[in-house]
Amino acid sequence: MEQINDYINTHKDRFVNELIDLLKIPSISADTAFSQDVLETAKAVEKSLIEAGCDKTEICETKGYPVVYAEKIIDPNLPTVLVYGHYDVQPPDPMELWESPPFEPVIKETELHPEGAIFARGACDDKGQMFMHVKAVEFMIKNNQLPCNVKFMIEGEEEVGSDSLADFLEDHKDKLANDIILISDTGMIANDIPSITTGLRGLSYVEIEVTGPNRDLHSGIYGGAVPNPINILSKMIASLHDENGHITIPKFYDKVEELSDAERAEMAEAPFDLEAYKKALDIDDVYGEKGYRTPERYSIRPTLDVNGIWGGYTGEGAKTVIASKAFAKISMRLVPNQDPDEITELFTKHFESIAPKGVKVKVTPHHGGLPYVTKTNSVGYQAAAKAYETTFGKKPVPERTGGSIPIVALFEEVLKSKTILMGFGLDSDAIHSPNEHFGVWNFLKGIETIPYFYKYYTELAK
Repeated sequence: MEQINDYINTHKDRFVNELIDLLKIPSISADTAFSQDVLETAKAVEKSLIEAGCDKTEICETKGYPVVYAEKIIDPNLPTVLVYGHYDVQPPDPMELWESPPFEPVIKETELHPEGAIFARGACDDKGQMFMHVKAVEFMIKNNQLPCNVKFMIEGEEEVGSDSLADFLEDHKDKLANDIILISDTGMIANDIPSITTGLRGLSYVEIEVTGPNRDLHSGIYGGAVPNPINILSKMIASLHDENGHITIPKFYDKVEELSDAERAEMAEAPFDLEAYKKALDIDDVYGEKGYRTPERYSIRPTLDVNGIWGGYTGEGAKTVIASKAFAKISMRLVPNQDPDEITELFTKHFESIAPKGVKVKVTPHHGGLPYVTKTNSVGYQAAAKAYETTFGKKPVPERTGGSIPIVALFEEVLKSKTILMGFGLDSDAIHSPNEHFGVWNFLKGIETIPYFYKYYTELAK
């Protein structure tokens, strides 16, 4: 791998420009108005894999958006790494908060990225991080330094729940057979504090509809005499937490994994600056379950959050109505031993039970996923840790994070493979938010580090 830095220095401008071209395509899977753009992005990803040197590439149809598959098999007796990523992106709304158009990438300096960061939707999640793997494999193939086999599976529905992926895995088990799965859809603590994600929370996502009167009513004539769905929904949601930040759904915590004092003490060794955390978010104080530190609240504890709430008149000016309906979207992040289907059922029963007379409640489940934890004594983790240590000059910190990647647990269930999460983004990169960005340094550092994972994994797996 000695030539990797020379290769990056020679080709870095091309790498960045190719990523920018990919980011220009608005591959928003949640909005059917962008269907053609999503398909165009799949073709662009396949083209990049062909140019990287993969022997076999194809766009595999699914019931939704296609999966881009590619492989380079140098010896069937050697280990095989399966790279997973996604080419779809979140909607950019609210548009007015973007400092530059979300699909017109620009490079700007920031406090954390003095060398410049690429601002665009998908820059970090996940086009930029996925593209690191394409370029890392390009280096290994072009310089005859690929030590094992590699396969790519890049999907187009991650941001809408990966609905087609379960069937795809079942139908293509042989094609996707591997020894380890490598994903970069997470982050690290800081540019000078590398970390490897060892835990992800699961997810239960539901939509609620509360219906009162059969039509919108005049708030002067009917106010105070009929149930107001918005008032009632607000009160019901408020009751889902007690004064200690504890979720009040019966049996919600029954199967929650409780970490030992020793495990929590080990977690506490990871650097965390509470004042800097609050300053970055422009908040005066933090909030959460009593008895837990902030990093524990967003990683090892389950949560319940309202992601959207609406009803009635929200346009300009005033319209005095009592709405017939009120709506909310709620996500519950889950920890090991919690099953998303079971939690969804517990939520539904509880929410229906606390609804007062006069309204009807409908709970519609959306996508969900199981939590995932990987062991730090595994061959995959050790190879990743050695790779980071080689390029960063220090050992990475194992870190559980609060996000969810439902496909990870599904991989283990269907393909019987463990996953290693090597993220190079930062918490400040504003994924899913306006002004998403990804540091140029981080992008190139990922390209530098990933080949060493292949090298050390091949050596350790023998």
